[in-house]
Amino acid sequence: MGINFDSFLAFRFKDGELQPIEHPHIPKFEDLLHIERQKEELRKNTLKLVMDLPAHDALLWGDRGTGKSSLVKSMLGLFASKGLRLVQVYQMDILHLSDLYGLLRRTSQKFILFFDDLSFERHDQQVNVLKSLLDGDVEERPKNVVIYVTSNRRNLMPENLEEEKFPEERRIQIVSLVERFGIRLGFFSFSKEEYLDIVMHYAKAKGLAIDKEELEKRALDWARERYGFSGRAAYQLIKDLEGQLMLKSLGWLP
Repeated sequence: MGINFDSFLAFRFKDGELQPIEHPHIPKFEDLLHIERQKEELRKNTLKLVMDLPAHDALLWGDRGTGKSSLVKSMLGLFASKGLRLVQVYQMDILHLSDLYGLLRRTSQKFILFFDDLSFERHDQQVNVLKSLLDGDVEERPKNVVIYVTSNRRNLMPENLEEEKFPEERRIQIVSLVERFGIRLGFFSFSKEEYLDIVMHYAKAKGLAIDKEELEKRALDWARERYGFSGRAAYQLIKDLEGQLMLKSLGWLP
């Protein structure tokens, strides 16, 4: 494929081909608030990877907008200088993952294979393929590769097995897949206080000139319209306010 792993930090593996990403999104590790335990656990595991020490695959599961994907991508900001690279893999390409193993095995860099928002439906045969490639396939996994998965589902699949013909067999299959992840981190909705703290942090980082009480009011209205408190809602609010304040400074808004 002729990929230069020295020139790019992130890649996309799609339709069986590895494509470099010229402008990767790398969130700041320190901007991810109120997930301190999850941050430290993933940071330590990724440090092991880049130091050529045994590292686990990781499953990050839980509520939307709580920082799962941002935390994975933030690892590049911490360790790219030590040779870390990130490859986003799409679910449809699970069947081609062994081809990717062969390519990455020949490099000196360390790789996170990133499956974002992964989930399976009942009787999805990709489950068995991923199980084998995580641990148990005839081919040995490259030592410079870990798999990080984010999902809104704790078990990657629907937990209601009442309609299954053989629910116990399906339950064993689910547990067998999840147990292959040495690290499993849960992410949960933020409290109102945590949400407001994140809003204030982003507002300060952007240098927004807005009264604290007014900002809190806008933040709560914003969250109410979006059905809950999340880091994503906080980020979107600040982005919206930043644009409004800039328009106001240019005389386009009263």
